[in-house]
Amino acid sequence: MRITQGTFSFLPDLSDEQIRAQIEYALRQDWAVSVEYTDDPHPRNCYWEMWGMPMFDIRDAVGILFEVSACRKAFPSHYVRVNAFDSTQGWETIRLSFIVNRPPNEPGFRLIRQEAQGRNIRYTLQPYATDKPEGERYS
Repeated sequence: MRITQGTFSFLPDLSDEQIRAQIEYALRQDWAVSVEYTDDPHPRNCYWEMWGMPMFDIRDAVGILFEVSACRKAFPSHYVRVNAFDSTQGWETIRLSFIVNRPPNEPGFRLIRQEAQGRNIRYTLQPYATDKPEGERYS
């Protein structure tokens, strides 16, 4: 299964050159760029671990790519994503987010169906990755 979160997630993985082009686009828009990683890509897990601080002051894609590369090297079996934050008044939110690293094996999710009161049915997604403790999920 392939996790489809963020921009470009239905496309083949971006090359480093394509990642650089997207980072340059974000910088031209005056967006701040940050790098995050996780081993639990549940759709409701919006709080991934930050790799360093958001790069509000870096205006060169090469510096950001250096951080992306360092995060990939430190966490080769995790998901790594790049976020671009727009601090323009009225927006103040992530405007671009895309995955730049995936684990070699993406185990996916199981769907849990629960029958509830009054003929209601509830569905829950549980990632197979969380069957193992943190740090051992993709080894």
